[in-house]
Amino acid sequence: MTGREFPDRPWVGIGMIVFDGERVLLARRGKAPRIGSWSLPGGAQHLGERAEAAARRELLEETGIEVGPLELAAVVDAITTDVAGGVLYHYTIVDYCARWASGEARPGDDVAAVAWVLPEELPSYDLTPDVLRVIAEARRRL
Repeated sequence: MTGREFPDRPWVGIGMIVFDGERVLLARRGKAPRIGSWSLPGGAQHLGERAEAAARRELLEETGIEVGPLELAAVVDAITTDVAGGVLYHYTIVDYCARWASGEARPGDDVAAVAWVLPEELPSYDLTPDVLRVIAEARRRL
């Protein structure tokens, strides 16, 4: 098995779109890939771990919060290439959405910062088109 950099297969990632009223929870990445960028909390699924359990674990580790029932929002392929066009990273991300249930949002694990963001504030966080799309889809589903 290879590492996450220049993989021989996609890695399964889990993302969480969490709402508290109109606000959505964002996390600033503290590690590669995309260090320093804002995105959704989440991470890699562990071997033998169910996807929903991974979603809840990653959310708690990275933000300190818990949510109610989960709903599947979207599946996204996040592919980063190097200058020669080789695949540097490839994550197939299963995004779940839910409403905040408990806990005070704080950065943890590999997250540098967290923010509850209103819809009109989203443009200032320089989110990828995929992240904006799954937030909108999750908002429709919930």
